[in-house]
Parts: sequence; structure tokens; C-alpha cells
Amino acid sequence: MFKLIRLFIIPIVCSCLALTARAQSTAAVTGQVKSPSGQPLSDAAVTIQGTHAGAYTKNDGRFRIPGLKPGKYTLIVNMLGFTRQELAIQLGNSDLQLDITLTEATQTREGVTVTGKGQSRQLKESGFAVNAIDTRRFANSSADMNTILNRTTGVKIRESGGTGSDFQFSINGLSGRAVRYFIDGIPLEVMGSAMTLNNIPVNLAERVEIYKGVLPVSLGADALGGAVNLVTNQNIKNYLDASYSFGSFNTHRAAVTGQVTGKTGIVGRVSAFLNYSDNDYKMKAIELFNDEKQEYELRDVRRFHDQYRSTMVQGEIGVVQKKWADVFFLGAGYSNTDREIQTGSNQNRVYGAALQNGDAFNATLRYKKNNLFTEGLDLNIFASHTQDKYLVTDTTGYRYFWDGSRVPLNAAEMSNVKVLTHVSRPRNYARANFSYTLSPEHSFNLNYTFDEMSNKTYNGLVSDKDDNPGKIAKHIVGFGYQQNLLNARWTNTFFGKFYGMQLTQAAILTGSGEYISGNDSKSFFGYGVASRYKIMPDFGVKASYEKAYRLPEVSEIFGNGYDQIANPLLKPESSHNVNLGAYYGTQRGNSRFYAEGGGFFRDAVDFIFPKTYQSNSQVIRYENTSKVRVTGGEAEVQYDYRDLFHLTLNATYQHSINNTKRGEGKDETEEASYRNKIPNQPWLFGNALASIGKNGLLGKGTRIQLNWDLQYVHWFYLTWEDFAVSNEKVPNQYIQNLGLTYSLQNGRYNITAECRNFTDQRAYDNWRLQKPGRSFFVKLRYFIH
Repeated sequence: MFKLIRLFIIPIVCSCLALTARAQSTAAVTGQVKSPSGQPLSDAAVTIQGTHAGAYTKNDGRFRIPGLKPGKYTLIVNMLGFTRQELAIQLGNSDLQLDITLTEATQTREGVTVTGKGQSRQLKESGFAVNAIDTRRFANSSADMNTILNRTTGVKIRESGGTGSDFQFSINGLSGRAVRYFIDGIPLEVMGSAMTLNNIPVNLAERVEIYKGVLPVSLGADALGGAVNLVTNQNIKNYLDASYSFGSFNTHRAAVTGQVTGKTGIVGRVSAFLNYSDNDYKMKAIELFNDEKQEYELRDVRRFHDQYRSTMVQGEIGVVQKKWADVFFLGAGYSNTDREIQTGSNQNRVYGAALQNGDAFNATLRYKKNNLFTEGLDLNIFASHTQDKYLVTDTTGYRYFWDGSRVPLNAAEMSNVKVLTHVSRPRNYARANFSYTLSPEHSFNLNYTFDEMSNKTYNGLVSDKDDNPGKIAKHIVGFGYQQNLLNARWTNTFFGKFYGMQLTQAAILTGSGEYISGNDSKSFFGYGVASRYKIMPDFGVKASYEKAYRLPEVSEIFGNGYDQIANPLLKPESSHNVNLGAYYGTQRGNSRFYAEGGGFFRDAVDFIFPKTYQSNSQVIRYENTSKVRVTGGEAEVQYDYRDLFHLTLNATYQHSINNTKRGEGKDETEEASYRNKIPNQPWLFGNALASIGKNGLLGKGTRIQLNWDLQYVHWFYLTWEDFAVSNEKVPNQYIQNLGLTYSLQNGRYNITAECRNFTDQRAYDNWRLQKPGRSFFVKLRYFIH
């Protein structure tokens, strides 16, 4: 702890002394650099001609060059993708404030302006291990957010079926609840249960950030494996993006997002989507019993109980650029999900009547003020209240088969008893973030997050209320310090995090069958560092480390009322996460090239894992049972030739082993699977994406573009490698997709035709859970700004 204090205090004291000495006889040039649309530009180089003085702009586009003597200078502003600008300035004894707007040197792809080193590229060149995807490139695709993210390095998304199905999101080998999801830095769950990555249209966000293992303080999250942050359009201008797609399996997707700005400064925003699918795709080579032949045979059948529908609408109204607030918005939203459940953990178990549906309401407040009380001090506040409810219906009393037939069952489909499970989980969330820029070399960030969720669960066939409701409150405090050395060529970010959890419940049934008090308070401390060094302007190396924690969730502690038993004694998961990486980019004439790669290490303990409760295989209980160690590497290369051709190739290798030597008892023998590769988990996968397009081929303002992508997953065993048999493995996957887009009026009108899995491969992400085969979709999109 004392070492950490010295690490923070010594640089701060030294910098303050240096600043005081310089301030006696010099002044500074400060300002903000923006694009023509008013978007702040970060990582622009601002230098004083003929001197060594200069700075790079921050995320808000601001810069500061101190220590200049009074006189005349020439200020030079450079940024890839923008025209170089020179300004003659006269500096006196006081600081000079400038507002600079750069002119774009543009390229166009699918009607979208690409500005050289955009925000996605800048984020990749930070000290954190992060993928950054400019989703505007995929705006004309009918794909959901999961489909786009599944094409990036280090990420593997495994879906159990078609539209709206359950999925497991993995980053560098850690998956499930170890990964957190955000929209503009706010937990996605705040918006309701319908807001999941497999039904959010790609048009909703203009950029996606995937943090791997090490998270910045500003997210305020207890994530073990990483986080996904969807960034929406933050420009203060009018726009409308509306789309509708339809295709195979009676699938329909509609989405709209837009903003209107009034002359009085009032701004209104709205986002909405609708997803629907019958998901009645064909299941190939399913084993069915033939009554006439009195033997089993393989047949192709269609799914018959897998309809899915989700809706969401979110609106905000507020003001911007006022003296008392740069941003102030009040918002409200509603989401709804209706889902038929077709299969269990594999396709051998068929459900024909089980249902899950739910809805959620939320109210939100956002406030932001830059230069609060003093220059460089920024405040960002978000608060929300959510009412989230869902209902699980499992009351049929029959067992179904793939041909639609059924037989009486002395139980429910999914559990031993019939249930009408009501789950209500109201949530209060608040986040306050302070950032302070002391100088171009030193800045600070303080973040506090409060997250409280209640849990009320009861079986409506037995009772009409929960007699023993519970509540979890999480307090997460993070403090970060960033230093920019050697004219921002070397950037270091040091941070520490406090995790506090309060558990409240009168009595909980434990695994031993005893009732205990659920009232408890726990606290934990994490810390980390992220560093990047630019060897050349577009070639750098970076490293990051975090001692990370993930606090237990409501469903893990309180169960769900029908197939999960409560466990109030759960401890948080923790892990030592390390990333090493390098990147390089260059532009030669009409060609642009970018490459990045690196390695990662995860040493996780107290993994929260579901275990069978007593002898009942239908009911589980979450326990801290496992230790996992993950090592691996990943690489990606991108190439662009003007606006004509684009190519991306990436690959990921991860080696995950069971690092649990012995069980809970001290006298237990060594686990047979110790040092064995974790089963049922992909360990080698990659992607290839290519597009070729031409502007003006069919008239002025038009563009036609052909897209192709390939996803490869190497086969992996279902069970422990040392004990697996050859036929218990998920096979190699080679899934290819094609898309053709035609755009008119510089991208205002767009139509896309797509064919997914056009080779009609039998697709699996999980053992015996088939995904859709060949399918066709058409998307219509209208975009104006």
C-alpha cells in the first residue's frame, strides 16, 4: 500500500513544483481541436514551429502547451486524415486560448466518411488492451451486435440457436458474468432485460469498445474478464437512421435512432427496435424413433416452439451547452421480451410449452459539466431507476419430441415440479465521475458507482408473494492517475479500486439444508497499471495489468426460484490479468496498413460455477469451486486501398487449464483433471473479412459494395481432454457469409441483400445445439444528417 502511495504522490509533488517554477516567467497556449462537425479530435499533434514544445490533444480535443516566453509563434496542427493547419499567434504574459477546426481529407466507404486515424484507431493505440470497432462500416448489414463482435480478435460468442437465443460471451478465455456490458459507460442491464447484445441492431451504436482483462476507472465495473462498451452518436446535430430487414424463418428487424435540436437549445433523442423470428429452421440428422420399423433413424425436422420477440424504446430530452451544464438530459424507456423455449442444454431434450417473458421500465438522468469551478475539472453524473420483471412458465406436464408428439410426464418440462415463477428485480444505479487535468503531463480520475438490486421470487402456483425478499448493494470506487511523458510518447495510467458489497436477506436455505442469516458486508481492493510507448508516431508497444474482482450476482446468491438454489456464502471471483501488445500503422499513397498483436495471461481463482444440488441433477447451486489459468496470443492485420478494397485477417489462440489441484477438503487427493485443458471451450479461432466497392458506378452519389466474411473455429472436446472420446467433440466450423449493398444519394438510401452460411454447413457453437443453416435477408436503410 505504501509503495502505491509513493507511486502516486511523488510524481504529483514534483510536477506541482515544476509548474510553479515555470509559471513565474512564462505563459501557455491552450485550446480545443475539433472536426468540421464539431466533434472533438483526440491525439492531434499541436506543436510550436522551431521549438521542441508541443502536445497531443486529449479525448475532449483539448491541449495545453506551457512554458512559453512572450512573443510571436507559428502553431502547427497535424492529424492523419485532416489537412495540416498553421496559425500565426502572438503570446503575451497570460495564457492564450484557441479554438481550432480542422478540414477533413476524406475517403468514403458505404457512404460513411472515414477520417484517417479516427477514435477507434486512437483507442487501440492506448495503454489498455482494447478492440475498437467503427460500427458505421456495418450499418447496412442486417446483423445484430453479437455477429459483428464475434469477428474480432480475442472474442468468441457461442449461441445456442437462432435469433434471441441464449449466448455465452468470452474474452481471452474468460466468459459468462466475468464480462460486463455497457452503453455509453452505463450498464446495459439498466435499460431492461431486452437489451442484450444478440438483439441490439448494429445501427444503435457508432463505435464498440472491447476491453480485455484490464478496465479503465471510468467504467466503474466489477468485471473479471473484460467489458463491452457501446458508444452512441454524441454529436449535437439533427439526424435520423431508420432500417427494416426481413428474411428466412419469418425474421423481421426494425430499428430507428434519431435526434432533433431546437433553436432554443432543447435536444430530443429517441432509439427503438423490434425483433421477431419464428426460428423454425431445419435441424439436420436428428435421431427419432420409427414406430413402424421399431428402430431409431436420422431425420431432418423443423423447430416448432422457438418464437422470439423483443422490443425497446428509449427517449431523452434535455439541453446542451448552457452555463450551468454542458449536457443535461432526462430519459425514460420500456423494453419487452417474449420467448418460447425449444431445447435444454442440448437438442436431445425438447420443450414444447415452456415460456419466458418479461418487461422493464426505466427512468434516467444525465448531467455533464466541463471546467466545473476551475479549468480542467470535469463532472459527469448518471442516475437511473429500473423496474424489471419476468415470468417463467413451466406447467405443461408433457414431454415433447422433435416430430411434435408428446407423452404424459409426472413433472414439468424443465424441472421436477410445475412452476409459474415470478421474478421482480428493481434496480437503483448511480455513477459520478470527476476528471481533473492538472497539466498536459498529469491528469486524475475519480469514479464512484452505486448499484443496488432487489430480488423477489415466488412460484405463482404456490403463493402470490415472496416472503423472504433479498437485496444486494455494490459500491465501487476507483481512482486513476495518468502521466504523459516525453511529449506524450510515453503514457502511464495507475489506478486503484475499492469493491464493497452489502447483502440483505432474512434467511437463506444453504446447501446443507440449514437456514442462515443473509445479512453481510464485504470489501475488497484491486489495482492496476496501463502503459504505452510510441517508438514512432504510428508504431508503439503497450502493457497492462490488473488485480480484478467480480462480485456475485443476484441470481447466483438468491437463485431463481425453480432450478437454482440460493448461496449467500459466495465469495467474489478474482484474477491477475496481464496484457502485452504492439501496433503499427502506415499509409503509402492510396494504401493504408494497420497491424496489432499481443499476448495475455489470466490467473483466476474462486470461479463461481454451477454444481448439481445434492443428488438432483435438475437443480443447481453456484459455488466457488475452480481455479483457471489462461495464456494465449492474438493478432490482426487490416489493409485498405482507397475506398475500393478492404481486408481484415485475425486469429486467436488461448490455452485454458484447470489450475485447481485439490478440492475443498485438505485431505482430498489431487483432482484428476488438474492441469487439464478446460473442456467445451474453443481454443483456436479466426476471421477473414473482405469488401470491394465502387463509387459512382451506377450514377452520381451511388455506391455498390460486395462483402464476404469467413469464421473459423477449430474443433474442441466436450469433456476433459485426457478422458474424452473422439466422438465427443464440437467439430471444425467454416461459416461464410455474403452481402451486396447498393447506396444512393451518398448513403441516404441503402438496400442490402445477404446470404448467411451460404455453403449450408451444419453449424454448432455448442455440443448438439444446431444453429441455422443457409438463410437469406434483405435490409432497407434510410440515413440523413
